[in-house]
Amino acid sequence: MTAWRDFEQASPEFARRVRALFDAHKHKTIATLRADGSPRISGIEVVFEDGELLFGSMPNARKGADLHRDPRFALHSAPVDPIDGAEARWPGEAKISGRAIVAGPTTEGPESPEGERFRVELAEVVHTHLDDKATMLVIEWWTPTHGLRRVERA
Repeated sequence: MTAWRDFEQASPEFARRVRALFDAHKHKTIATLRADGSPRISGIEVVFEDGELLFGSMPNARKGADLHRDPRFALHSAPVDPIDGAEARWPGEAKISGRAIVAGPTTEGPESPEGERFRVELAEVVHTHLDDKATMLVIEWWTPTHGLRRVERA
């Protein structure tokens, strides 16, 4: 099992950049697998807490049912468009894939119904951005097996 804290220890600067992209906006998207194997995209919020990446699912939500059936998921930070003329300052986008492990119940507030909380086992973490001159697309990705890798595309 690879928790967020393990990734932070293995690649601290890369983890800092990825987390900044996830922390920059409240809403993200998550892809899960439906019973028939087709993808489902849902809105979601995530938190980094005590070295773990966590998210929740409301009671009877389809994404929660999907994750119980097949814990694989892909999570995407909120993308922002590059600013014309300042493309090199674009922070890029981050993606995380892995397995969602039930971590117990969660309650959003005193009037909210109890839902489920999931913790993330990381399989891959990706940061896609532009190089300093905004001439190349840079894809950096980390896996527990191979560590951090990078490729540039013109």
